[in-house]
Amino acid sequence: MSPPRRYWLMKTEPDTFSIDDLQRVGTEPWNGVRNYQARNHMRAMRPGDGVFLYHSSCAVPGIAGLATVASEAYPDPTQFDRKSDYFDEKSTREDPRWSLVDVKFDRKLAQPITLEEIKAHAEDFGEEFPLIRRGNRLSVLPVTAAQWKQLLKLEKRA
Repeated sequence: MSPPRRYWLMKTEPDTFSIDDLQRVGTEPWNGVRNYQARNHMRAMRPGDGVFLYHSSCAVPGIAGLATVASEAYPDPTQFDRKSDYFDEKSTREDPRWSLVDVKFDRKLAQPITLEEIKAHAEDFGEEFPLIRRGNRLSVLPVTAAQWKQLLKLEKRA
């Protein structure tokens, strides 16, 4: 019996990589994560897990689309590339520090589920939702199955 599907929220700055970019390429390695807790979340991901793609650092932050984890975690090659912004001189191929997963496009939302809207419905998420926890800056967050369902209820389909 396969383990139950898990859910995640992955943040991206749309000027760097957006849901439109993911739609265009289909599947993308989610590289450049350089926070240990976020990395550990990616190492816990399994193919088939659901992903909310969240646009941050933009005029209207919010969930822009859905994706699926398409691979097990594997070493992020940018950590070994001296020309990369994500190069890590302390990481070795024998003992890599950073991992990534491939993320596959599922669909864009008709309208983003804005951070403002998520905050307005905070009580609907039962346990505290990590995205709206004070001081949370992680780029990869776990989402419970109940939170996944509640967030999808906020989607306004055209």
